[in-house]
Amino acid sequence: MTTTRTSAPAAAKVKGPASYFPSIEKKYGRPVAEWKEIIRASDLTRHMELVNWLKTEHGLGHGHANALVADTLAEGA
Repeated sequence: MTTTRTSAPAAAKVKGPASYFPSIEKKYGRPVAEWKEIIRASDLTRHMELVNWLKTEHGLGHGHANALVADTLAEGA
């Protein structure tokens, strides 16, 4: 007799900017919500201006800064 195993569906893999969030929180010690507040409080509005500002003023890497800005700006769209 052959038995067939049915496995539970795999958890949906997080894609896009949110896939960076766990490593951002771990590396920089702040929750993503706090980073988003910092971005919203800035007088800057353009994507790359915000990315460069996060890199120079807060020491974030390019990919992490880009993910935070992209996700934050998408919320306001």
